[in-house]
Amino acid sequence: MRLRLERQPFDHPDYIFELKHDGFRAIAYLHGESKLVSRNQRNLGFEALKRPLAKLPVENAMIDGEIICVDAKGVSQFNQLLGRKGEPVFYAFDLLWLDGEDLRRMPLIERKKRLARLVRAAKCPSLLYAQHVIQQGRAFFAEICARDLEGIVAKRKRGIYKDDGNSWLKVKNPTYSQAEGRHELLTRGR
Repeated sequence: MRLRLERQPFDHPDYIFELKHDGFRAIAYLHGESKLVSRNQRNLGFEALKRPLAKLPVENAMIDGEIICVDAKGVSQFNQLLGRKGEPVFYAFDLLWLDGEDLRRMPLIERKKRLARLVRAAKCPSLLYAQHVIQQGRAFFAEICARDLEGIVAKRKRGIYKDDGNSWLKVKNPTYSQAEGRHELLTRGR
């Protein structure tokens, strides 16, 4: 599921809104071991994260999320992640497959309920559940900006997991301080 940029936050009863953390998007494939795969189908390292994920109480699963490093206040710190200086965690926001069952055609809100149960049962400090708010995108975005966080993601709560380019929308904080100088940091050494 790709994120399409939306310029302004909005309120809508058919949507849920999640915090957009600053990290590396990945799908976690769990089947006895764990594998983290990027949007570009690249295997990501993060061995320290793969080990605890491999121990989750599942036969097999696919979880969509973001690899992040967080500070003591729970704020994602991209430079810590990029420099491999912090302890990575997996911020899980969607459950696509669980114990042989394909969940992608199930409504998002139902997939998230199953994901929340899995995260609670796992009791794994390396796995975080993506909380959400319903309908109140504007107020949530204002709070995100006030806390100098990256932005929000809007998703149809009854949506299936199908990348049609319109399902998930991101609204970025225009004054997000960690974005300053990011282009130079990522292109240095190329």
